[in-house]
Amino acid sequence: MEKKDIKSWNQKELEEYLVSLGEKPFRAKQIYSWIHEKQAASFDEMTNISKKLKEDLKNTCRLVTLRQVTVQRSKVDGTEKYLFALDDGNMVESVLMRYHHGNSVCISSQAGCRMGCRFCASTLDGLVRNLTPSEMLDQVYRIQRAAGQRVSHVVVMGTGEPLDNYENLLKFIRLLTDEKGMHISQRNITVSTCGIVPNMARLAEEKLQITLALSLHASSQEQRLALMPVAKKYEIHQVVDACRDYFQKTGRRITFEYSLVAGVNDREADAARLAELIAGINCHVNLIPVNPVKERNYRQPEPRMVLNFKNKLEKYGINVTIRREMGRDIDGACGQLRKGFSERQGEV
Repeated sequence: MEKKDIKSWNQKELEEYLVSLGEKPFRAKQIYSWIHEKQAASFDEMTNISKKLKEDLKNTCRLVTLRQVTVQRSKVDGTEKYLFALDDGNMVESVLMRYHHGNSVCISSQAGCRMGCRFCASTLDGLVRNLTPSEMLDQVYRIQRAAGQRVSHVVVMGTGEPLDNYENLLKFIRLLTDEKGMHISQRNITVSTCGIVPNMARLAEEKLQITLALSLHASSQEQRLALMPVAKKYEIHQVVDACRDYFQKTGRRITFEYSLVAGVNDREADAARLAELIAGINCHVNLIPVNPVKERNYRQPEPRMVLNFKNKLEKYGINVTIRREMGRDIDGACGQLRKGFSERQGEV
């Protein structure tokens, strides 16, 4: 019999299961606290439940706990990049970034990715599988325990397309923000998507207070097609309109992620076209000088080109920043650490 994934349950689901075992309902509160507040790595850590209940849980449930394979620490800015092993041997990566406003963790939502974005290392080997809510949560839990410091912000922007794993993503958000667990504010959660329009619409209807970030990376449909295969299915104006709808229904400002690639999408004409495309949306543009991946020939623009692009957008009244580069010296881009580790293992 397959063991039940207890960490992916909310407290009500946990209570129903424990009652079915003949336990008192209050046991659910104790165990839920151990899992999501104290972030126990095993049932043996749960000191206020009986030996019999521990054995029952061990026999019927699994407490998903990721195994840390390696961690790289930046000598430049203190960013830490973790590689975790899942129970089935797959690997995922997560990043701890320290800012003045608190500690932020960027997590993966899938093992691999099928979106095929040309500048991203995550997608080079395709999608292996979706992550469960517990596997997404435990990236945050393991990092918080390892760092010994509270995580206050979570970004779902690592390996994978979050909206391609919609139901598990939603469960993860509700567990992460539960006042009986870590109780991270919804306003401190960002979900990044390459633009799966139907699920953007579904997310808007959830009325969550999370930030939606669109990986836009282009100012025209032709340009986006060259960079992102998802544009074949969802045309650029359709995706941007889904962002307008998200803001109207949630009141949450949209973030547009725009990776600047030298000679591809970094000219003044691109900035002008981008400003026209997103005009009237309460938004913020995050300019990201592309992080080079050896399998691709994309290059970063010169700093003056990045600054010119920013200035041009500001002249059109667009709120824009240049992303502070974190972890460049430690395989900082999505998928680089996981892929590099796999390649090294294959050489052994």
